[in-house]
Amino acid sequence: MSDIYWDPFDTEIDTNPHPVWTRMRDEAPVYRNDRFDFWALSRFHDVEAAHRDPGTYSSAHGTVLEIMGPDLSNTGQIIFMDPPEHTIHRALVSRAFTPRRMAAMEDEVRGLCAELLDPHVGSTGFDFVQDFGAQLPSRVIARLVGVPDEDREEQRHNIDGIFHIEPGVGMINETALGFRIKLYEYLDALVERRMADPTTDDLISVLCHAEITDEHGEVRSLTRSEITDFTLLLFTAGTETVMRLLGNAAVLLAEHPDQRSDLVAHPELVPNAIEELLRFEAPSPVQGRWTTREVTVHDVTIPEGSKVLLLTGSAGRDERVYPDPDRFDVRRQFAHHVSFGYGIHFCVGAALARMEGRIGLEEALRRFPDWQVDPDRVVRQHTSTVRGYSQVGVLV
Repeated sequence: MSDIYWDPFDTEIDTNPHPVWTRMRDEAPVYRNDRFDFWALSRFHDVEAAHRDPGTYSSAHGTVLEIMGPDLSNTGQIIFMDPPEHTIHRALVSRAFTPRRMAAMEDEVRGLCAELLDPHVGSTGFDFVQDFGAQLPSRVIARLVGVPDEDREEQRHNIDGIFHIEPGVGMINETALGFRIKLYEYLDALVERRMADPTTDDLISVLCHAEITDEHGEVRSLTRSEITDFTLLLFTAGTETVMRLLGNAAVLLAEHPDQRSDLVAHPELVPNAIEELLRFEAPSPVQGRWTTREVTVHDVTIPEGSKVLLLTGSAGRDERVYPDPDRFDVRRQFAHHVSFGYGIHFCVGAALARMEGRIGLEEALRRFPDWQVDPDRVVRQHTSTVRGYSQVGVLV
């Protein structure tokens, strides 16, 4: 019997889960945890195949381990929907992330980077996450969604609170729920105002004008609660992912100064570096699914109605796909990764996240070609589904 142990709540393991994930890929590619009643897939091709098979691996019972169980597809959250409802709603959300809109935002994103980074030029250092990595995506997604500038910072703190972890409980706790309620009530009031006067060019107004054809062929407008649910998801996800990406970049490039120097000398490599960062340390390394039928993987049978965790963070280090996977290399060439998910639930905001990450890293390197991480000012945030830093103090 294998002595491997992994669970997403163990903060000691989460500090560096890669050795455990390597053993899981080699010795237990279909891993069973009896304590928390889940299975886990850790190899790249198994994770990718599960993402591409929503008929077997359903999202309708939740995608975060501590809430998985009852059918959640009626909560209004697109990440908890399967086709055909998911198909209908995703087409709507995609309107916020058109290539035209993304291209139009590039200059605005670069201007925000200057606004955030210029005050630190000539200083001794700053917090790469709290002063920059968390601020940039928060400002971008707030403007895209339609949250006024004067409200943005308070709502960013509410988002941080949603990810509060209670030892032994996870993210489903009174503190996190309280912050979620505060954010929901704020966004619901904003939606109410937009429904009365949807004249702006933000996502909420777009959704107010939108109509959908449901599975019965009926054409209808979105309800207020549906618009609020959409907005809550995009506002939260649009803030968190890029924050983790840029925090990881600050730490990894300080640990690999030769790689950072290469990027400074060759900024055209930055887009590739973003993909390597995403592969090497996935901001969201764990996604939950629920089996709708019995399925056999590597001669192990997973029963119908089981919780299955897809370890995208492990998949990015699978030596069966990526040679020398534990080596960080901004010049690495590979086909793709699964750090944004795959298949129908591929991150709808991936293009925006890539753009923010690319421009953010370009502008940071332009002003600060060399930095050191202050180990006394590094704080890692642990949750069952996202992984990264809430603070990274740097000396410049």
